[in-house]
Amino acid sequence: MSSTSETGNAKNVANFENLIAFCTAYGSAYNPSKANLQLSALQTQLASCQANIASVASTAVAYNNAVNARAQAFEGLSKLATRLVNGLDATDASKETVKNARSIVVKLQGRGGAKLTKADAGKSGPVNADDPVTDTPKTISSSQQSFSNKVEHFSKLIETLSAEPAYLPNETDLQVATLNALLTTLKNTNTGVVNAYTTLSNARIARDQSLYNPASGLVQVAKEVKMYIKSIFGATSPQFHQVNTISFKTR
Repeated sequence: MSSTSETGNAKNVANFENLIAFCTAYGSAYNPSKANLQLSALQTQLASCQANIASVASTAVAYNNAVNARAQAFEGLSKLATRLVNGLDATDASKETVKNARSIVVKLQGRGGAKLTKADAGKSGPVNADDPVTDTPKTISSSQQSFSNKVEHFSKLIETLSAEPAYLPNETDLQVATLNALLTTLKNTNTGVVNAYTTLSNARIARDQSLYNPASGLVQVAKEVKMYIKSIFGATSPQFHQVNTISFKTR
């Protein structure tokens, strides 16, 4: 089964390379006056589109890795929060302090509010590098907000525990210093996803512009090349038949 990229962006670029090969084979007969249809310009555009597709592929990998790293960092946070409030309840802390801590944990765990979905946690599968910018999942912003909220609630929970003199656990993973280190990791991995997605989105924009810009994109230029070949060899010529059968698909 063909992948999306084999029938989409990469296929358009491969067909453009085939088109250039035919133009080159025509020798001196292929001599357009329009600068962006000349062979050197076509080769430059081909190289640019290939580089843009490669950039999207590499940034998609970086984004998926960042999402996975964040999911791993946040894994177990809900259970940890429960342990923390139970540990606080086992001290001489006031009932009001424990009540405040429990209310924070409820918010952190999403009870009474939106919970993180598998897609939010980065467990629904990798981002498809071939997707256009317009196909960006609508869950991106809501997912980001969910993780940011978790960071905020966890930070407030740590503040509550830090302010309680009676909270002095012997368990290393429940101690405030350990929790602060985890908070830093959560913030960093969350920011990592934000930055990685920005880079990926910008790479997709550059790729889509180089391929599908209605005035100067690869697909439009290929169409103009075909028309030029038709004009010099004729609509019924074998040369035009060669290039006219090469397919280019728009978004």
